[in-house]
Amino acid sequence: MHLFALLSQFIGGEAGSTALLALAIILGVIFLEDTTVVVVGVLAADGTLSVPFALLSLYSGVIIGDVGLYCLGYLASTHPRLAQYVDHDFVAPFRAWLETRFVLTVFTARFIPGARMPTYTASGFFRSPLSVFLMTATGATAVWTTFLFSASYWFGNLTSKWMGPARWGIALAFLLALFLLARHNVLAYQAKRNELDTDADTRTR
Repeated sequence: MHLFALLSQFIGGEAGSTALLALAIILGVIFLEDTTVVVVGVLAADGTLSVPFALLSLYSGVIIGDVGLYCLGYLASTHPRLAQYVDHDFVAPFRAWLETRFVLTVFTARFIPGARMPTYTASGFFRSPLSVFLMTATGATAVWTTFLFSASYWFGNLTSKWMGPARWGIALAFLLALFLLARHNVLAYQAKRNELDTDADTRTR
């Protein structure tokens, strides 16, 4: 709860400078993505910053963070001690699994808490096509970030007259609920997809 308030003060404190405000949002997204989106959505509803500016800054931060994770994995694959694992038999099953359903995995990782960092880093480590990764990650961003911002903007309008810790406490509960809902839906979709793939494999044998 204090984190929401501190982040709100940090971003809101730069409202006098467009460049510093954009930088504050981008840095916030890189290190605390969903939390920053919620805070920015509420601040936009309060009139602290415009919606187009908020969304542009959020999208920029998310894309920079995603490419950063990919590059981190790619750089790790060039390290002498780690390079041997790129084509190692030990990781071959995971690499084959990732390459088989690369677009789906990268896309859904955006919606599952804790899945984005290992998935996007692995994409770079196994040197998956950057163009495909970037288009897929951007598509997922357009869906998730826009939805989360819109929901936060609505929440900000609804609680515009509320002050103090209560507002951010509800925001935290709201964010956790979205996490759980997104995780449940995506995992259910993946389970159904795996079931269909298994049935298809069985019929072809």
